[in-house]
Amino acid sequence: MTTLSIILMTVGAFFVLAICFWARYKTVGADEALVVTGSLLGRKNVLSDDSGKKMKIIRGGGAFILPIFQRAERLSLLSHKLTVSTPEVYTEQGVPVMADGVAIIKIGGSLEDVATAGEQFMGKAVDVLKDEAEEVLEGHLRAILGTMTVEEIYKNRERFAQEVQSVAAKDLKKMGLQIVSFTIKDVRDNNGYLEALGRPRIAAVRRDADIAEANANRDTEIQTAKAREEGTKATLISETNIAEANKDKELRVAQFKIEQDMKKAEADQAYQLQENRYKQQVVDEEMKIELVRKQKAIELEEKEILRREKQYDAEVRKKADADRYSQEQAAEASRFEREAQARAEAEAIRTKGIADAESHKAQGQAQADVIRSKGLAEAEAKEKLAEAFERYGQAAILDLIAKMLPELAAKVAEPMNRIDKITVVDSGQGGDGAAKVSNYVTRLMAQAPEMVSQVSGLDINALMKQATSKSLEEPVKVVEKEEADKTVEKEIV
Repeated sequence: MTTLSIILMTVGAFFVLAICFWARYKTVGADEALVVTGSLLGRKNVLSDDSGKKMKIIRGGGAFILPIFQRAERLSLLSHKLTVSTPEVYTEQGVPVMADGVAIIKIGGSLEDVATAGEQFMGKAVDVLKDEAEEVLEGHLRAILGTMTVEEIYKNRERFAQEVQSVAAKDLKKMGLQIVSFTIKDVRDNNGYLEALGRPRIAAVRRDADIAEANANRDTEIQTAKAREEGTKATLISETNIAEANKDKELRVAQFKIEQDMKKAEADQAYQLQENRYKQQVVDEEMKIELVRKQKAIELEEKEILRREKQYDAEVRKKADADRYSQEQAAEASRFEREAQARAEAEAIRTKGIADAESHKAQGQAQADVIRSKGLAEAEAKEKLAEAFERYGQAAILDLIAKMLPELAAKVAEPMNRIDKITVVDSGQGGDGAAKVSNYVTRLMAQAPEMVSQVSGLDINALMKQATSKSLEEPVKVVEKEEADKTVEKEIV
């Protein structure tokens, strides 16, 4: 056996099983119930009676029906309309009446009701179910009619229907049925009892209806008049409102017109301003363009100047720079030569200066030695002179003054030596013009002791007198003094 055969057999077996499953799987909708009987029912939705018989109820679903062991039948759960009519039935008062009612019944929704209905009506036609239920309702309707009066039935049909429904529901429950609704459609009689019973009520109703109609007409007229009044008022108010609205409209239109004119004026003004701004912007832009053009022209001019400068640099300045550089180099060489010459001269001068300084130093040293020797000699001479003054007293002083007087007279007469020519004019009054010149010198000499006295505090005249008086007493001392003076002079020289 090949693999393909095995696959084909497997597929065929699977196909056969699928068809069997599809054929044995039963489903029901929400308006039906599937009643499954037999064995192997399972535990879910399974009911059993006292004898142990089981029944499985399925609503709105499906179940696989085992062949041979199980059987399934469908049971409709739709409602049924029943029209119930009674023959003449005597009420509690003995009045024969007839009643017609309409009932809506269906199989109950619980599993117990479905199982009960299945037991009683499975396999029967729907008309059988309706006939049995109709007979039950008719019997209870006749029974209830016998327990009520005509007035109760006539005035309270709702209570009559509820009593019939409550009593019949118990018996229908035992059949697996339930009453969805029950209403009394009509109650009548053949003797005119109900008509007579309703006649006063009809008259009263007619009266009330007439009164109500009259009141209604009156109210209608009143309401109509009020409505007209209200309508007129409303019309006037409406017209007033319309007029006010028109006025408001006109005012608003005028206001709008003013605002529109203002806006238009503002718009025109704004347009003019904007136009001026645009013109100003155009002028600014033109000025900017002109400025840019001029800047470009300036830049071009600057570039032309730069070009000319470069050309000038190339043609003239560089030549001048070359000449200047040549001259600078020549000047630098000349300067270097002069500096070298100056350094040589300076070195010669410095060498000469050093020699001169050495010479001057030697000369100075010699002069210093001479001065120092001269100073030492003068100091020594002064010491000796001081010793002579100390030794000879006033005589030495007088001698010194006597030696100073000629020098003093020479100093006094020095201005006269500077006179190149003196012209003496004698006026003839006394005849001594030339003698006055000599007398002038004599007076100056006569004033010399007094000048010495004022300068040094020495009274020459007194010293001379004192020296004259002592000269006779100390002639030896004068001789010694002269010898001493000579000695001093020699030492000084």
